[in-house]
Amino acid sequence: MDYLWQDRDIRFDIDPKLMNLRPGEKLIDRLDSVEDTKGNNGDRGRLAITNLRLIWHSHTMPRINLSIGYNCVISIAVKQTSSKLKGNVEALFVLTKSGQTRFEFIFTNLDPGSPRLFASVMSVHRSYESTRLYRDLKLRSAIVADKRLRLLPQEELLAEVSGVWNLSSDQGNLGAFCISNVRVVWFAVMNEAFNISVPYMQMKSVRIRDSKFGLALVIETMAQSGGYVLGFRVDPADKLKEVAQQVQSLFHVYSKEPVFGVEYERVADDDVRGRSFTVETVQDELEMDDGDEQKDVFAAYLADGDKSADREPVFSPELEVAVESVKDGFSLQDLWAVLPDAKQVQHPQPQA
Repeated sequence: MDYLWQDRDIRFDIDPKLMNLRPGEKLIDRLDSVEDTKGNNGDRGRLAITNLRLIWHSHTMPRINLSIGYNCVISIAVKQTSSKLKGNVEALFVLTKSGQTRFEFIFTNLDPGSPRLFASVMSVHRSYESTRLYRDLKLRSAIVADKRLRLLPQEELLAEVSGVWNLSSDQGNLGAFCISNVRVVWFAVMNEAFNISVPYMQMKSVRIRDSKFGLALVIETMAQSGGYVLGFRVDPADKLKEVAQQVQSLFHVYSKEPVFGVEYERVADDDVRGRSFTVETVQDELEMDDGDEQKDVFAAYLADGDKSADREPVFSPELEVAVESVKDGFSLQDLWAVLPDAKQVQHPQPQA
């Protein structure tokens, strides 16, 4: 399974081939006249809305682009802003967090009178937030009722296996497997709230290995979901082999055609006029590495919303005057690099 970065990362000026849709990623809407008002004010571009991310690129210079994963989004709102192309207009404000850094993106729809930008982005992101069980590993969640798996809308239960021991403790816990087209779920017979849901998206490997309990089915998860090594014992050995082969087969099929669960059917503009479009979401605890993107690109989108007062003045040897102290992690040279004429290097292209 390829590392799923499209919904987990914020990337700037990526190689155009990284803007292509990955397996399972679907284009939901596309607006051909959208301005990146904060980072490229006055530059007309295209905004693609997929089931995993927002992709914007400039029409005149496609190498100037953004990829914003929905997992990084903290809030979405509609506010007034100033556009070089449209003047004072309502725009879409997207507040995000990647690692410990917050970024704010502002998108203005240059087509007059159309609320499509607001409707599509907010509705797709809302669908993404409500379908995390398709993509995230979950422990002790409300996924089983009366010893039956609560199926997701696009989920199909393919097999139920009783007498499965979870080897996470010294004694082991007796439970049952539910194997579907999107995940493997184990729950304890005596306490169905003691469970784990492992989507194929978060699996790194599935194999049979020896353990202190004998041969066991071992599922190793991706680092982004905790890097767990989960062991399950199934008796007899023939049954263990059958279950392992089934999970491995479904894992490989899913790897080629993932099901991310995000669904949205675009409605006509007249159906969304006049509605309130402000969404606040709970920030996910998973934090991603910033990578190697350049600080001069970052600075254009930084959201310094927590700043309520000027920072303490300090003496600058470079300028030989007292200046307000620079935010942690940045230098005066980084701030000068925001100016187009001061950019001396090209941005390195992030690797997939």
